[in-house]
Amino acid sequence: MSQRVAEEVLGRMHERYARRGRKGKGRILEEFCEQWGYSRKHAIKLLSGKRAQKAEEERRGRPARYGEEVLEPLKTIWQAGEQMCGKRLAAAMPLWLPYYRKRFRRLSKRVERDLCEMSPATINRLLAPIRCVIPKRLCGTKPGSLLKTQIPVRTEHWDATQPGYLEADTVAHCGQSLAGDFVWTVTYTDIYSGWTASRAVWNKGATQIVEKTRQLEAELPFPILGFDCDNGSEFLNHHLVRYFSQRSRPVAFTRSRPYHKDDNAHVEQKNWSRVRQLLGYDRLGSPELLEPINRLYRELWDPLQNFFCPSVKLLSKTRIGSRYRRRYDCPQTPCDRLLQSSAVDPAAKRRLREVRRKLDPFALKEAIERALRRILAQPLHSSRPTGSLRSEAALAKAENITN
Repeated sequence: MSQRVAEEVLGRMHERYARRGRKGKGRILEEFCEQWGYSRKHAIKLLSGKRAQKAEEERRGRPARYGEEVLEPLKTIWQAGEQMCGKRLAAAMPLWLPYYRKRFRRLSKRVERDLCEMSPATINRLLAPIRCVIPKRLCGTKPGSLLKTQIPVRTEHWDATQPGYLEADTVAHCGQSLAGDFVWTVTYTDIYSGWTASRAVWNKGATQIVEKTRQLEAELPFPILGFDCDNGSEFLNHHLVRYFSQRSRPVAFTRSRPYHKDDNAHVEQKNWSRVRQLLGYDRLGSPELLEPINRLYRELWDPLQNFFCPSVKLLSKTRIGSRYRRRYDCPQTPCDRLLQSSAVDPAAKRRLREVRRKLDPFALKEAIERALRRILAQPLHSSRPTGSLRSEAALAKAENITN
């Protein structure tokens, strides 16, 4: 018997049962139990409607604890903080709330307490309806074989108990084609603190990579002790080797194994959160975009991420059977990790505190949006046509031939 037919029969039996007296209800119960195979108690609940009423009460569930007065600031801070996950957002909430009060409105003590005490799972559940997923795209790393025998492969991770050990990687802003000239982003990540800086270069030439590395080193709150990169030709060249080796205290310059992205996992994971999430996957094919993009990175994007967006670090990874058990530390901002490190100079710590005291994360977010509109509103010129332009040209040519 189908579900629809069963519901119709049960509805008619329920009407008959309601009109009968004591003896009539008893006969209907006996007939119902014999025909359907139910126990007498279960049949009484079905025919009297108590089970449907109980199911409706169970579906209601407990009333919602968090109302719109909590959801509104939660969504605002989540969007301004570049869509952090629940664990990171829970750690960032006490840091962002004072700026929310100054920029938007004061919140009641109960609302602020709920925002600070809300669990990461609850945050993820409340924000689930507005999340989105973006696919991955092209990879533009070309192997550099010139100095492979001279630059050692890092076979084990550095014991990063202090800041200064960097990983570097490049990201191509090529759209759908790697042909021609376009903007690249060079990303540097400190293993210990997670402090990350990005700079834009044109065609990732060796001299530009060295120049951006020199500028970055002058701005870092700690000295560079080690430098690890992939096997791309932009890193494996004599210019960068001389820069790190010809100094009073040489920097440990190592490379990863070919085709092993997990060797540079600390910086590889930043390709999305620090570069793609900001500039997307469009082709940036004009050299005039370099200066505004670098200003965006240096003055707005990097301060927002390093001072106000917590991150988590992997503490241990243990294999149990066919599975891995990972333990992470409590989410902290890269700035907080540097302030807690005894290896960082006290003068550098004072500068970090002064810089963060002058910043406003909501003002940074608004300035980032304005800068992005100016950058992406410019024509995205290219020295060669992208794949889409080539396909359009081929279609036009085919139409001319046909005509």
